[in-house]
Amino acid sequence: MSIVRRCPFADLWVDPFDGFCSIVPASWDSETAGFANARVDWKETPEAHVFKADLPGVKKEEVKVEVEDGNVLVVSGERSKEKEDKKEKWHRVERSSGKFVRRFQLPENAKVEDVKAGLENGVLTVTVPKAEVKKPEVKTIEISG
Repeated sequence: MSIVRRCPFADLWVDPFDGFCSIVPASWDSETAGFANARVDWKETPEAHVFKADLPGVKKEEVKVEVEDGNVLVVSGERSKEKEDKKEKWHRVERSSGKFVRRFQLPENAKVEDVKAGLENGVLTVTVPKAEVKKPEVKTIEISG
C-alpha cells in the first residue's frame, strides 16, 4: 500500500482553461499545438506599438513577420525538433517544437509600411510605428445678435 498525498485545496480549484481543447480547431496537430502559444507582449509607446516574442532556439530564418489584409500583424515560424540518435536515451523532453503562428489586429494609427523586426538572444522584437494623429482644427464661430 502506498500513501498518496492530496492537496486539501484541490476541490476548490477550478481550472479556467478546462475545456479549452474543445475550442481549439481540429486542424491543429500535435506538432503545431506544441509551440502554438509563443508568448508575446504588446506595449504601446507614444511613437509605436512594440511586440516582443520569446522564441528561444529559433533562428532568424525560421521566423516570418508579415502584415495581412492591411492591418493584421502575423508572426509565424517553426522550431525544429532535435534529431534523434538511436544510441542516445532521452530521460525527459520538455522543450516544445513545431509550428507557431500569432495574429494581432493593428489599430488604425499603425504605419504598416514602416514595420521593423529584429531577433536577438531568442527575443523577437517587432516595432510598428504610429502615424501622427492630426488634431482637429477648431474654428470659433462668431455669434450674431
